[in-house]
Amino acid sequence: MLRVNAINVFYGKIQVLWDVSLTVREGEIVALIGANGASKTTLLNTISGLIRPVSGAIEFMGQRIDGLPPHKIVELGIAQVPEGGKLFLDMNVKENLDMGAFPLRAWREKHKEFPKVYSLFPRLKERERQLARTLSGGERQMVAIGRGLMSKPKLCMFDEPSYGLAPLVIMEMMKVSKSLPEKGISVLLVEQNVNLALEIADRGYVLENGRIVMEGTREELLESELIKKAYLGMQMMILIHLEKF
Repeated sequence: MLRVNAINVFYGKIQVLWDVSLTVREGEIVALIGANGASKTTLLNTISGLIRPVSGAIEFMGQRIDGLPPHKIVELGIAQVPEGGKLFLDMNVKENLDMGAFPLRAWREKHKEFPKVYSLFPRLKERERQLARTLSGGERQMVAIGRGLMSKPKLCMFDEPSYGLAPLVIMEMMKVSKSLPEKGISVLLVEQNVNLALEIADRGYVLENGRIVMEGTREELLESELIKKAYLGMQMMILIHLEKF
């Protein structure tokens, strides 16, 4: 579905991504893990068209997209949910969700998408007319995810969905993320909490200082000494029993 092939990205004269390659297949959840400053968000922004690579290629569903503007990439079926949500604070919940239905194919059928979003996040239906600025952090993240899903994506990219949220809200976010492949939506999950990301991912990549330094299945990464020493040992484990979902 998604193929990133040896991209190099610069901010001015400073290189921030070096020959980065990864793939996401249909029906997969792929985790991209790494510490703060590893350029994980830069990679997502490059896939979304907000940043253009100096070299390399990005293909989505067999089509080259690294030269396309962001709105065209959204129309093809890639949605990005940014860290912190970044909502339109003076719009209400429903208006924010409306903004996600940007592609024409999504706008024409948005009346079908609202019930789907509300079934994932019933709280948003209750707060449909409430201004985004009055929502809690967890509710804002729900709106951000719902807004992304309103575009009817084939691939949804999440940037640190657990950041700053309470454990119970994190459980809800991960439950929704885990359910998306069943709905025909693949997931690229950027997450600093390695244990959390690998609980739901099929495969993963480790990004350090702008370079992919490891990739493998969930089991391979969890058993890796590098992961155990560099990441798991630094984090307070969040025990999420996803099997009950």
